[in-house]
Amino acid sequence: MNTLTILEKLVSFSTVSRDPNRPLIDFVRAFLAGHGIESELVEAEGRRKANLFATIGPRDRPGIMLSGHTDVVPVEGQPWSSDPFQLRVADDRAFGRGTADMKGFVASALALAARAASRNLETPLHLALSHDEEIGCVGVRSLIDRLATRGFAARLAVIGEPTGMRIATGHKGKLAARATCCGVSGHSALAPKALNAIHLACDFVGALRRRQDELAESGARDDDYDIPYTTIHAGVITGGTALNIVPSLCSVDFEIRNIAADDPAAILDGLMDDAAALAAAQRAAHPEAAIRIERLNDYPGLATPAESEAVRFVAALLDDGATHKVAFGTEGGLFSSRLGVPALVCGPGSMDQGHKPDEFITLDQLAACDRFMERLLDRIAA
Repeated sequence: MNTLTILEKLVSFSTVSRDPNRPLIDFVRAFLAGHGIESELVEAEGRRKANLFATIGPRDRPGIMLSGHTDVVPVEGQPWSSDPFQLRVADDRAFGRGTADMKGFVASALALAARAASRNLETPLHLALSHDEEIGCVGVRSLIDRLATRGFAARLAVIGEPTGMRIATGHKGKLAARATCCGVSGHSALAPKALNAIHLACDFVGALRRRQDELAESGARDDDYDIPYTTIHAGVITGGTALNIVPSLCSVDFEIRNIAADDPAAILDGLMDDAAALAAAQRAAHPEAAIRIERLNDYPGLATPAESEAVRFVAALLDDGATHKVAFGTEGGLFSSRLGVPALVCGPGSMDQGHKPDEFITLDQLAACDRFMERLLDRIAA
């Protein structure tokens, strides 16, 4: 199979994060086995989802890892002009959910694996496929844990998120949290006698905005990013049951996306102080007042030096070896921080097309990725 044929098959699996990815993983495992490549699964609870890991070539030395996630975002509510889970090729573009983010890279990596199986490799080639990346880089952690128990080492990891086949050496970290605001319920006709949890939540959102203003005005900066400072963002507010009831509970889901110079835990500590002060100001009249903050998820940022050996190695295999940083997060920071594997982000397509209706990747970008893969194979072959 060539890359486009493999991509057609991968797109046909509806691997939205809430759904199983096993049919796709089982296809990949059979595809690899058909070329004499053994693979192992790291299954999630219930066996509905799994990560896959395979090594081609010698196992007694560090190799090159190609890493991709298999899940995609939902399509509901998006005005697609064709079936999002059936690849459509038109006007030198391949349309379908996940074509850019990031099944195009996975398809090219699988085509490479098939060719590599018939070559005598001096440097091993590793293939790592994960689940549940789109909901916070969740699934890959069990694979990393498995590799860590073996003392796994690699020369570098290429995270194939869409970068237009340019090297991204960094991205921000992310910390997601929830503030649960506790007030006192009552009849809306007597609202001043109660404590409105939505109002308390709005006060907390005000604290988020003040902290954001401080970061934007006087915080650390990294001008390689479109937004060169750490950001704080409230994304979901939930509270209230009826207009004539003063709500006693309201939650605010928020995130911190930090540049490498900032510590998200320290920023969260500051927000906890703000929350405590807001609640304390209400307790004289309402002892029940509280704002409880819990961490929901986090993943580290990526900061691979542009002058590193890993970057030089990959740059030599590309048509354009320039480096930059990306706004979106990846699994690269986890491979780097937990396994000590130098990671960079480089894959076909553009995130401008990701997560949108009529998502697509250009055939030129797939061809550029295939050229990179072929040069990589020539480099690691004996």
